[in-house]
Amino acid sequence: MRAQKSLLILIVTLCALGAVAGAYFAGTSRARADLRLQGQRQLQLMAPDLQSLLQKYETLPFVLGFQPDLIEALAQPSDRRAIDRLNSTLKTIQQQAKVGAIYVMDRDGLTIGASNWDQPLGFVGKNFSYRPYFDAALQGRAGRFYGIGTSTTEAGYFIAQPVYGRGSAGGPVTGVVAVKISLADFERTWRSSDDAIVLADRSGVIFLSNRPDWIYRSLTPLDAATERQLAHTQQYMGKTVTPLSAKPDLFVTQPVGQLGWQLMLFPGQARVLRAGLQWALAAALLLACAALAGWASHQRRRRLEERLASRAALQKAELELNDKIVERTQQLRTTNQHLESKYAKLQETEHLLRSTQNELVQAGKLAMLGQMATGITHELNQPLAAIRAFADNARVFLERGQGEQVAGNLGHISEASARMGAIIGQLKGFARKDETLGTVELARSVRASAFLLESEFRRHAVTLEIDVGGDGLKVTGDSVRIEQVLINLLRNALDAVETAERRVVAIALARDGGHALVSISDSGDGIPEQVVAHLFEPFFTTKPSGKGLGLGLAISSSIVQAMNGQLTAHNQTDGGARFELRLPLQIESSETRRAD
Repeated sequence: MRAQKSLLILIVTLCALGAVAGAYFAGTSRARADLRLQGQRQLQLMAPDLQSLLQKYETLPFVLGFQPDLIEALAQPSDRRAIDRLNSTLKTIQQQAKVGAIYVMDRDGLTIGASNWDQPLGFVGKNFSYRPYFDAALQGRAGRFYGIGTSTTEAGYFIAQPVYGRGSAGGPVTGVVAVKISLADFERTWRSSDDAIVLADRSGVIFLSNRPDWIYRSLTPLDAATERQLAHTQQYMGKTVTPLSAKPDLFVTQPVGQLGWQLMLFPGQARVLRAGLQWALAAALLLACAALAGWASHQRRRRLEERLASRAALQKAELELNDKIVERTQQLRTTNQHLESKYAKLQETEHLLRSTQNELVQAGKLAMLGQMATGITHELNQPLAAIRAFADNARVFLERGQGEQVAGNLGHISEASARMGAIIGQLKGFARKDETLGTVELARSVRASAFLLESEFRRHAVTLEIDVGGDGLKVTGDSVRIEQVLINLLRNALDAVETAERRVVAIALARDGGHALVSISDSGDGIPEQVVAHLFEPFFTTKPSGKGLGLGLAISSSIVQAMNGQLTAHNQTDGGARFELRLPLQIESSETRRAD
C-alpha cells in the first residue's frame, strides 16, 4: 500500500513538472509569434520611409541629363569655362536637393565635373567605369548601386542616367550623370531601438545596421562567384565580408527597393525567455492551488465519513430518507421555476428576434433607396453639363444674330431636360420593378451619346473617333439607360487620356454573333492590375476626391445585366484600356423578314 502511494506521488509529480514545462514552451512559442507580428508591423512602418527616400531622387539624374551645361561640357570637355559652369551648376543643385554628390562622366567613365570639385576628396578626374551603374546608364537604362565610395570611403546609394548628345532621349549617349544619396540618417534613427535592425543586399551582405559590429557581415557564407563580383565592383572597398558568428533564429524581413534589398528586424530573445518563465510560474501556482484544494476536500470528506459512521444504522437510514425527500422536492421546485424562467426568456427572445428582423428589412430598403438616390445624383451631372454647354452656345449665337442656331440649341436644351426627367423617373420605375422596354437602335444611341459630349472632347483637345459600321443593329431595352452607360464610359475614357501624350478615344459598333458589340477604347495608361478586380464595385474609384463617387461603372454594369448583356474591361496590347458592351440582338419576326 505504501509502495502504491509512493508511486502515485511520483506520477503526480512528473505530471506537474510536465505541465510546467509545457506551459514554458507554450509561453515562449506565443511570445515568439507576438514578437514576429510586432516586428512585421514595425517593418511595415519603417519600409515606406526607406522606400520613399530611394524613390524621392529617382528622377533627379534623368532631369539633369537634359541640362544644357551637362550637354555642352560633354561635347567640349577641353573648354575650361564650360567645365566651370558645369561644376557650379552641379554644386548649386546638390545643395538645394540635399544629396551627397552629383557628378558627370564621359563615355570612358572619367569624371569631368562634380558638385564636390573644390573638395580634397572630390570626384573630378576619377574613373568609375567599373561601377555597375555606369554600364547600365551607358546602355540607356537607369543604373542603381549601393557601395562604399572609392574616393571618400563613405557609403551611399548611387542612381545614374544617360546624357544624350542632342538633348533628347533616343540620341547618342555622350556620358553619364550620377547622384549619390546617403542613408546614414536611417542608421542613426535605428540606434534608438533595442532590437537589431539591418538592411542587407541581394547577396545577404549587411551594409546598414544599428549594430556596428554587424555591418559588412553576411547572413550566410558567400560563394566564390559573389566574392569575385564584390571585388570587381569594389562595392565594399577595403572591407572583408565574413558571416555572422551567431545569427538569431527569430527575425522578420521586408523587401525594399529595386535592388533586392531585405529590411530585417531581430527581436530580443530576453522577452521570449521572460514570457516562458511567467507562463511556467502561472502553471505552477495553478497546480499548487489545485493540490491544496484537493487536500482540503479530502480532509473534509474523511471527517464527514467518521461522523456518519458513528450514527446508528436506523437513524442514518431515516435521516437519509428525509433528507432525500426534502432534497428531491426542492430540486423539483427549483427545476419548475427554472423551466418557467427559461420559457419566459425564450418568449422574450423570440419577440426580440422578430422585431430585429423587421428592423433589418426596413434598414435594407432604406440602404437600397440611398444607393439609388446617390446613383441618380451622379447621372444627372451629365445632362446638366450638356444644358450648360448648349446655353452658353445659344448666348453666343444670339449675340451674333444667328436665330436658327439659337433655336436648335434651345431644342437640344429641351431634349436634355426631358432626358433629366426620364432619368429621375427611373427611380420610381425601379421601385415599382417596372421598366419601359422597347426597340433601341444602337447606332442612334451611340451618335446621341457622342453628341452630348462633343463639346467636352473639343474643350480637352481629345479626338473622338466614331465608327457605326453596325448601322441597323437593334436590341430590346431602354434607350435612356443605354445612353447613360455609353456617356459614362465615354467620360471615363476622356478622363483616362487627360494626361496622355496622345489623346484619342474611339467608339465602334459592330455585330458579334448574336450580340451587338459597342467598344470604347482610349490611348491612356490602361487599368492597373490591382484595380481590375474592383472595377465594377460600388464606391470604388481611382479618381481624386471630389471627381467621382465610384458609382458610375457599378450602375452601368447593373443596367447592362438587367438587359441580359455584359460589360467587360481589359487593357489593349498597344496601350490604353478597352471597355466592351455586349447586348443580345433583337430577334426579327418572320413577317418582318418577308417585308424586308
